[in-house]
Amino acid sequence: MRVLQAIIDSGSFVRAGEALEMSQSGVSRAIARLEARLNIRLFDRTTRQVALTDEGRRFYAQVNPLLAGLEEAVASAAQGAVVVRGKLRVNIDPLLARLLLGPKLGSFLKQHPELDLDLMARDQLGDLVADGFDLAIRLGQPPASSLIARKLLDTRVLTVATPGYLRRHGVPKKPADLESPEHVCIHFRNPLTGRPFDWEFHRGGKVTIVHPRGPITLNDGGTMESVLLSGYGMAQVIDLAVEPLLRSGALVPVLTAWPDERFPLYALYPSRHHPPAKTQAFLAFVQSLLP
Repeated sequence: MRVLQAIIDSGSFVRAGEALEMSQSGVSRAIARLEARLNIRLFDRTTRQVALTDEGRRFYAQVNPLLAGLEEAVASAAQGAVVVRGKLRVNIDPLLARLLLGPKLGSFLKQHPELDLDLMARDQLGDLVADGFDLAIRLGQPPASSLIARKLLDTRVLTVATPGYLRRHGVPKKPADLESPEHVCIHFRNPLTGRPFDWEFHRGGKVTIVHPRGPITLNDGGTMESVLLSGYGMAQVIDLAVEPLLRSGALVPVLTAWPDERFPLYALYPSRHHPPAKTQAFLAFVQSLLP
């Protein structure tokens, strides 16, 4: 269709070829293929001029609006690759949505007034493509899939409690102390397996797993924080979730001689090639909030 348009615009097979950087024979073959497909003759050709036939004029009158719409669509898509606009659907861990993004989303959207952000806080990734998401920001090792997984950060896993709890129950000196009747531990459910996370302690390449007692298992970070701050027990949390509470002294880290456990934060998206500007801008925004 580009060849047809070029001939009509230039009035010559030769000039159309020059405009498209094609040989005259290449232009002729392209038109011959189109004529064979349509089963009509598009041009009357003489040694001096090229003119559309009646059938050619009718065909061009029908396809010209479609070509204009196609060019507009191509231009719009190309602009979408460099301009932050349109709808962006993001699947995100609820903890990150509340603690990390919530306070800063307003300023991000002010920078990008043409962006329509649909932020869905979910416990699980689900099927990113089937659910219509452009991007996911998730804690934990992602399952094997065709998605592109880009690690943003390794968060630290801390064991914490309130000062009041530690005064009443004592400060544990080693991981095995958590299994004693003196201590109460709050378990957190792994959304991928449905089972509570193991209590792991990492040091120097070695991993110690303990099985502390505790009658409560939670699956919500906000509830975990409330129960922790009530002084009921100890919990293992990621540093991003409790940094303000550690700075204020509301929570205290324990067993700090086992400092090496990490929990990754990933961005997941469907394609490696040419993420649109809206996706790139949101990723840059998230990374700007990370330590």
